[in-house]
Formats: sequence, structure tokens, C-alpha cells
Amino acid sequence: MKKRTYMITFLLGAVASLLFIFVQLPYYVTMPGTAQALEPLVHVENGDKDEGSLMLTTVRMGRANIASYLLAHVRPYYELYPLQEIKQEGETDEEYTNRQLYLMEESKEAAIVVAYKNAHKPVSYQPRGVYVMSVVPGMPAEHILQVGDRIVRIDGKTMNTSEQLIQYVRQKKKGDQVSITWKRNGKEKTASLSLAPFPQSPQQIGLGVSLMTDYDVVTEPPVRIDSEKIGGPSAGLMFSLEIYNQLVEEDITKGYKIAGTGTINMNGEIGPIGGISQKVVAADQAGADIFFAPNEKGAKNSNYRQAVKTAKKIGTKMKVVPVDTFDDALRYLQALQ
Repeated sequence: MKKRTYMITFLLGAVASLLFIFVQLPYYVTMPGTAQALEPLVHVENGDKDEGSLMLTTVRMGRANIASYLLAHVRPYYELYPLQEIKQEGETDEEYTNRQLYLMEESKEAAIVVAYKNAHKPVSYQPRGVYVMSVVPGMPAEHILQVGDRIVRIDGKTMNTSEQLIQYVRQKKKGDQVSITWKRNGKEKTASLSLAPFPQSPQQIGLGVSLMTDYDVVTEPPVRIDSEKIGGPSAGLMFSLEIYNQLVEEDITKGYKIAGTGTINMNGEIGPIGGISQKVVAADQAGADIFFAPNEKGAKNSNYRQAVKTAKKIGTKMKVVPVDTFDDALRYLQALQ
């Protein structure tokens, strides 16, 4: 009898453990990730080696199970997000991953251009197509276009940039038909779509897609960024600083360990990111001396202000520095002793 009771108890415990681990809840859980040195990832041909290090910071994220859901209620800097706050409506896991990888590519292209321009090295960039980043459910493009499709023409007109495409569509009216030609897996397809109002912005009409311009960037000397499976645009600032540091003779790190985060565009403007507190924790755990945080032009709840609060909470000696542009970060580093 006792043996049978033990067996039932064991089986119940095993089932409960499996449920805790494998049952997925409608949430994502995020937590501090790592602060990773960029020098092994960024390769400028014959680039300078430096004493300090520039690091990108990451946030670990995964679909919540029962165990991680409970942990998120007791562990500091573990945060829960409903699915709809992470993935766009109707977006599959594969589409979400692809969107993040495309955002990383866009971020790398901008970082290269900014770094080479500031280092006064030869760089050119030409648009080579418009990519679909997401598709809005219920809009004309649903079931027609997919994330990663490259739109090449509208009504027979070549579209090199997302701005060109958006401007062309803005001239149309609700119900107007446009012929879309796109490439997917090397094959070209065409379809006619009727423009419709966006559900959240009825005054705007469109296809129901968000877009990204893909650029062909040519540099001298050549550069390669091995971002592996890192997704999202938040490493843009730190990529640009690492590329610049390899291009110039001076060592802008001055021997310090420098972490940070922030998107960057072709003009060198830095934008906000998610998970700023978790990235501050990751940078502190990696022993960073300095952390760059997007200032958002002094906004009340800016990334910078959140980063300062977190730094005080964890009692770090790491200096948190507000930046709005690449120039802000560069000036700060050049002024270091």
C-alpha cells in the first residue's frame, strides 16, 4: 500500500513539474541579460586594438511558463508583458524573430554610416529595396504580404525607399486600387489591392504594412559585424562607437569598460529602447564603468532617468551618461582623462 502511495505521489510530482516547465502562459518574461564586448563582433580591416572595451547590453526574454511567471513576481528586474505588447497582432513567432533580425540589420547599416562619416573615412550607401516589417490584421495586405517580402514596384513604379512608397500611397484615396509587385524567396509576385483606413487611425489610408529601407553600404576600409542571432535595433549606438574606435588612431575608451544602449539613425540621432533597467543591471554585473542611456531630449520618463533610478537602487558606482546623439557620446569619451 505504501509503495503504491509513493508511486502515485511521485507521478503527481512529475506531472506538476512538467506543467510548471512546459505549459506556456500568454505572457513574455524578461530579465537582465549580458554585457558583451563588441571587439570580437566588429571587424574593421586593419582596425586599431584598444585597452578598454565597448559593450552592448542585452535583455533575456522568453515565453513565460508557470515557474517563470511566479519568479517574475518575486525576483527584482524580472518583468512580465502580455503577448500583445511584444508581438504585433496576428504575428507568428517566426515573423517576430524575422522582424527583430531586420531591425538589427537596419541598425548595423546606420551605425556603419555614422561611424565612417565621423571618422572621415570613405562610405557610400544606396537604397536597394523596401522590406515588409509587419502586416496589420484586417488590412488589404493581410494574407498577401509577409514579413521579409521585398516590395519592388507599385503601379509599375520602382520603389527604392520606404519614404518613396509611403509618399506615393498618401496621394491615393480610400478604395483606390494599386498593383503591388514583391519578391519572396527569389520569386516575383504581383497582386492588386484596394487601399483602406487603418483601424487605429481612420484618417490614414494604406496597405496595412510597416516598412524598412534596405541599404547597400560600401566602406573603405571594409567592415563586418557578426551580430549572430542578436535581434532588435538597440545596439546601434554601441556598434557605431566600436566601429569608430577601430577606425581612428586614438583610443576613445581610455582603458574604461563602457556599456550602453540606444537605437541610431543615419543622422546619428539616438532613440529609446525597452528594458533599460535590466540593461543597467547587466552592465553593472559585467563591471562597466560608464553606461550611455538615451536622453530623449530630457523627457520626464526618459531611458536616462529610468537608468539613474535603477543605478541608485542597485548601488552601482557605474556612471550613467545621457546622450541624444552619437556626437554627445563621442564628446564625453574624448573628454575623459
